[in-house]
Amino acid sequence: MSEEKKTARKLVQGEVVSNKMTRTIAVKVTRRVPHPRYKKIVNVSKKFYAHDANNEAKIGDFVEIAETRPLSKLKRWELVKIVKGQTV
Repeated sequence: MSEEKKTARKLVQGEVVSNKMTRTIAVKVTRRVPHPRYKKIVNVSKKFYAHDANNEAKIGDFVEIAETRPLSKLKRWELVKIVKGQTV
């Protein structure tokens, strides 16, 4: 009885801030969290490096990325889909 354990992978959405690397994009993810002491809602941003196999994403696109196995020193996410393209 071999049951495969499938873990739910984290999905986050953010804005592409760089696509100058080959098959890699940098995505800025912004979250709204309460300040630990003052309880005011503040925006907290973090940059993730994600694998973009076909170099589809452009700077300014809103994308969804998923957690994956380590692909390089910093890259632990992969592009799932482009939610909204840039408006030019």
